[in-house]
Amino acid sequence: MKYANLVELVEQSVEHYAGRELFGTKVGSSWRWITYGEFGRLVDAFRAGLAARGVGKGDKVAVIANNRVEWAVAAYAVYGLEACYVPMYEAQAEKEWQFILKDCEAKVLLVANQSIYAKTKDYVSSIPSLKHVIAFEGSTTDTHTYESVLAEGRLKPVAAVHPDAESICGFIYTSGTTGEPKGVMLSHGNIASNVSAVHEIMDMEQEDRSLSFLPWAHSFGQTVELHCLLSMGAAMALAESVDKIIDNLAEVRPTLIMSVPRIFNRIYDRVQKQIREKPKPVQKLVAAGLAAAKKRREGGRLTLLEVAAFEAADRLVFEKVRARFGGRLKYAFSGGAAISREVAEFIDGIGVMVYEGYGLTETSPIATANAPGRRRIGSVGRAIPLVRVVLDHKITNDPENGEVILYGPNIMKGYHNRPEENKAVFTEDGGFRTGDMGRLDRNGYLYITGRIKEQYKLENGKYVVPSPLEEKLKLSQYIANVMVHGSNKPYNVALIVPDMTELREWAKKPENGIESLSDDSLLADPKVKNLIRAELEAYSGDFKQFEKVLKFELVKEDFTVGNGMLTPSMKLKRRNVWQVYGDKVEKLYGGGKTEVRATA
Repeated sequence: MKYANLVELVEQSVEHYAGRELFGTKVGSSWRWITYGEFGRLVDAFRAGLAARGVGKGDKVAVIANNRVEWAVAAYAVYGLEACYVPMYEAQAEKEWQFILKDCEAKVLLVANQSIYAKTKDYVSSIPSLKHVIAFEGSTTDTHTYESVLAEGRLKPVAAVHPDAESICGFIYTSGTTGEPKGVMLSHGNIASNVSAVHEIMDMEQEDRSLSFLPWAHSFGQTVELHCLLSMGAAMALAESVDKIIDNLAEVRPTLIMSVPRIFNRIYDRVQKQIREKPKPVQKLVAAGLAAAKKRREGGRLTLLEVAAFEAADRLVFEKVRARFGGRLKYAFSGGAAISREVAEFIDGIGVMVYEGYGLTETSPIATANAPGRRRIGSVGRAIPLVRVVLDHKITNDPENGEVILYGPNIMKGYHNRPEENKAVFTEDGGFRTGDMGRLDRNGYLYITGRIKEQYKLENGKYVVPSPLEEKLKLSQYIANVMVHGSNKPYNVALIVPDMTELREWAKKPENGIESLSDDSLLADPKVKNLIRAELEAYSGDFKQFEKVLKFELVKEDFTVGNGMLTPSMKLKRRNVWQVYGDKVEKLYGGGKTEVRATA
């Protein structure tokens, strides 16, 4: 492997790329950049400051913050003390913060700002292990601030420890679609093996720049973006917020982005809307250009007419779309969930190469990936170096689709304090049971076909995996979110959260004749329901009849992290949705609410 631990990784990059830009933060109307050398000095100072406060080998330093320079400084400082970094989300509920702090026995808690500090400063009196709460914002005169730790550390330098590959570098708590979050224990060797594999198969380089909006508290953002890009001497601009991503792309002009499908779907929806507003000839030209791009990607030889169509579409439309994203975007890396083939092909077709990968927090996270020279849209790629994929068909009783079992140096050391759950996920020969269903083609490309826990059986004995259909339905401009249900029922039904902005625009059109544009009136209007019904049919075409939705209910409140219906990594908490809307679901079958059968 290229790296043995994360301390070695950061030290090599600071030395080799000292004068290069590393992190960019928007201050006012301009972006300010910190170099690798400056970052290294901050890491050294913060490491010494933490040591002065008693942090040492095996201690847990937790953090509640979105992506920011201080988050990264603290992470590498903690690694250099052979301590463990435990990230949390600002959007998480306080009860989850408290659970995680108690479960991991945190010694120090770092928080983003004074607002969170006010909520957490008294945790030292209720959590026995916790000794310090430190805010990233504040002055050196306050001893409970990042600046005060830096100041103390500069006076008492402490050399970095180079941990063994087996040493735990951090806990990443799974989002917990059911039950309490589980602390995934990842070693330096786990994550270093992932970074080393990326160096072996990808073409990223020091001239690359990303716009960072994936949370580093999630394994995908932390390993694939933070650790990998830093190891390559590349730069990362820290997005202001999710709502500012498109604007920030134009300002920062990244060469690559790393994202989950939800963000790619937003980009797709926005561009598709712009295309729909173009004259019919332009729409046809775009379709012809995308078809030509697909043919070329799949190895076909373009005719002169197809080449002309692609070049015209690129000049008139695709080039302008790329310009909106800064004009330099070359690569899009997708993970965290399956990206829709339509979205991937569209982004790829307009000239931004899409690489989709697969993995879990428990696999550090990358297990398989598409890469230059070995790419197949629709798949999640082939196993990365030193990783092996095996399918267990006994679990699924399906000759084609089996449970994905993974082997390799990226597999976690286990769940913290969860011996029974460790027994459940590890095979006798050290494989990790992912809980995902998939199939392998003859060239070793993996296709994920659903979560085993999400799979349910209809009354007729047919098995349904709802998530692929849910993701497909969300490609409709009128559907913001959806949950499909049908466990032990005669057919599938759905709770649908419409995109109210798009719905109002549709309703305003004279040909639709809808007078009231209030949310409640729109959700009850028969014409709106007919529209949604048509969208369901249009986006379910690739699915079998028994997998489709026969009845649905429109609901106004979106599924969000704030209302507990999504995890911080944007996975659907089906049980929580059921608790709120179970009665509405059962009425679609003509009955009242029964005991929840919704799975994870």
